Amino acid sequence: MTVVAAALVASAALACGPGFAAGAGVTRVADPPAPTPAVPAPPATAQTPVPQAPVPLAPVPLAPVPQAAAPQTPVPLAPAPEPPAPQNPAPQPPAPVTPAPVPPAVTPAPGTPAPSTPASSTPTLTPPQRPAFGAYLDYGPLGVARMAQLSTWLGGAELRVGHTYLPGDRWSNIEGRPGFLDVWAHWRREKADRMLVLNVPMMERNEDGVSDAEVRRLLRRGADGEFDQHFKALAERLVELDVPDTVLVLGWEMNGITYTHRCGPDPEAWKTYWNRIVTAMRSVPGQAFKFDFAPSRGRDAVPWTQCYPGDDTVDIVGMDSYDQPSGLTFEEQVKEPYGLQEHVDFAKKHGKAISYPEWGLFRNGDNATYMRGMLGWMDAHKPLYNTLTDYCPHGVWQCRQNPQASEVYRAVLSGRPAVPTLLPSPPAPSAQPATPQPVGQPVPQPSPSAAPARCSPLDLGDWVEYWLGGKLCVRLDWYSRRH
Repeated sequence: MTVVAAALVASAALACGPGFAAGAGVTRVADPPAPTPAVPAPPATAQTPVPQAPVPLAPVPLAPVPQAAAPQTPVPLAPAPEPPAPQNPAPQPPAPVTPAPVPPAVTPAPGTPAPSTPASSTPTLTPPQRPAFGAYLDYGPLGVARMAQLSTWLGGAELRVGHTYLPGDRWSNIEGRPGFLDVWAHWRREKADRMLVLNVPMMERNEDGVSDAEVRRLLRRGADGEFDQHFKALAERLVELDVPDTVLVLGWEMNGITYTHRCGPDPEAWKTYWNRIVTAMRSVPGQAFKFDFAPSRGRDAVPWTQCYPGDDTVDIVGMDSYDQPSGLTFEEQVKEPYGLQEHVDFAKKHGKAISYPEWGLFRNGDNATYMRGMLGWMDAHKPLYNTLTDYCPHGVWQCRQNPQASEVYRAVLSGRPAVPTLLPSPPAPSAQPATPQPVGQPVPQPSPSAAPARCSPLDLGDWVEYWLGGKLCVRLDWYSRRH
């Protein structure tokens, strides 16, 4: 019991820390804050989901794209009949063939280059690109491990996008602390068609409830170049890790009120600051970054178009689009001011690809209609990538409170007409994701093992269990055995 007591104390010390900041909306409910850490805390222990045999159900169709979307070309129901071939055609006498005269051979003059053989005009067919999708599953090594598990749950559908966040508590973490990104970089390098998406805060103390006046001062300092070195250090780190083509979601949801890197207090200074960051990161040799400008859907605290920094420093126009506020239908989310349709139109006008770095269920609960609508919208408008936020209340795999929307997501993404009615057990979720914190070096995750009979395992956190060599458990009958 001495070892158990010591481990419990260690677990409590590691697990303590504040939750996430969540500001109240101005004209709408703010999107949930991203999982950026403020204090050390170990990630939750994952439980490997066990795939279930599918039970045949009716196919789950994609929702039709709302009227605002471009019309689609109708497909004929059947090809037009061809005229029948004539029966027993009469034989035709062979026509006399007159051989064409052969021109005399021409001997090229000395020094004249030989004529080259023209290249074949037959076009090379390129197989269609598979859709790039993924999910935010955890900030660290568990996020990488769970991608394979989610793929299994989806019937083998490949998650080509890995999505994580840099901590926004201090500048040293925004620079990409050594060891924090290693496991993600390794996953990215394993296959050429994979994509690493990294959310990058523009300010430290990013979720500390900093006042508008202080944000305004910080933005102006950033616009003057005071923070350039931090972003250049991050760029050098990513190039060193051999992931120079990372998609950087810089200063996301800037049109809201949650983050210190918000735009509202001084849009002009914010845009200048964004441009300085991009210029500093692009100055690093070997980089090939793509910068994603990703506001939250709708007007929020300020129209997101007022924060757009310009075409020269933006590669992708993204949008975080959760199912909110309460009572707003998917069609209304498309048509509202600064909504989904305006996002697509704006990107097309500026010649940019679109993306959906964060999306999922929220204020309207287990909403299968939203799930069909969002999947149908993305199928019609072909974003460069999309990543579902997969923790409660937004998710479909790690969050078991959304079974109807989960069924729709699984059916569409697995490409199968039949889906199970019971979901396999995903990793145990919490109301909010575990507060991430960069670590000195990623370590292998301990494999779950069966607990002895009448023994209750203790959740001491990944780090304690790693150093102890596994889980500790307490016998349920210890008291009766002593008496």
